[in-house]
Amino acid sequence: MYWNRHDMNGWDWFAMSAGTILLWALLITVAVLFFRTLNRTPEPPHREPSHRESAERLLSERFARGEIDEEEYGHRMSVLRGNGVSLTKP
Repeated sequence: MYWNRHDMNGWDWFAMSAGTILLWALLITVAVLFFRTLNRTPEPPHREPSHRESAERLLSERFARGEIDEEEYGHRMSVLRGNGVSLTKP
């Protein structure tokens, strides 16, 4: 039944100690990952911006970079929102 004559040598103690440390490391890792999974806040669903929102954002970025002036920005924004004149200039 006992192959090592009822006593443990240095390698037996090392293997038992390493196994115990690995077991506790595994249990702690599983507990931490489980805790983090339970406390994670759900991410809001990602929605694609509409064409109008993306066009307005692009127009605002161009205005911020100075590519268009305030008058052109206001004119184009009113056209995008549907309360302005058409894009064709007389």
